[in-house]
Amino acid sequence: MEYVFTPAVQPWVAVHGEKAGFPVRRIFCVGRNYAAHAREMGKDPEREAPFFFTKPADAVVQNGAMITYPKLTEDFHYEIELVVAIGKDGSDIEESDALNFVYGYAVGVDLTRRDLQLDARDKGRPWDWGKAFDNSAPCTAIHQVGDCGHIDSGRIWLAVNGETKQQADVADLIWSVPEIISICSKAQMLRAGDLIFTGTPAGVGPIVSGDRILGGVDGLTEINIQIG
Repeated sequence: MEYVFTPAVQPWVAVHGEKAGFPVRRIFCVGRNYAAHAREMGKDPEREAPFFFTKPADAVVQNGAMITYPKLTEDFHYEIELVVAIGKDGSDIEESDALNFVYGYAVGVDLTRRDLQLDARDKGRPWDWGKAFDNSAPCTAIHQVGDCGHIDSGRIWLAVNGETKQQADVADLIWSVPEIISICSKAQMLRAGDLIFTGTPAGVGPIVSGDRILGGVDGLTEINIQIG
């Protein structure tokens, strides 16, 4: 196939211990999946079924990057998340079989233009301008399941300039990884290369140019980015 211009480079994420990268196809994100965070956003976690939003694949940023403070916002936020990398195609996946579709796990930050997100939410509009912008999905190298096992508990945390802002346990997820995979796959086909950001704990807040963000999930590579 010839194209009228050179296609964009395939977005990818590093794989821990491997030379080859993980090609990113789509990025799904689960909203308000820790009860304390749902409450800090003014919602009741006991009543709401899981919902998803997306980011473009090329929103991925490699670990260690400098990220320019984005346009159009005066309220730029961090959200630390456990990331699930899907390794094979599947639809209508049963919860009991869901972990067989996981290639591995990583640590990501769902960067958010909070003022734009909340304005859209309050007007009943899509969140895209608040969530799905350039460089909004920094992600560490993926640890393969054979190396790290399946992660269903362990400390998840984020610090800004050395001060801890978010801290919880992955076990606190309202909807577990198998449940998330199963529910998402009933809406559309999951395919190898998809990433799922599983939600963030309480403690989200603003960052500004010059801030250094560190974060992690027990057993995985820590994320380290700076805001330029």
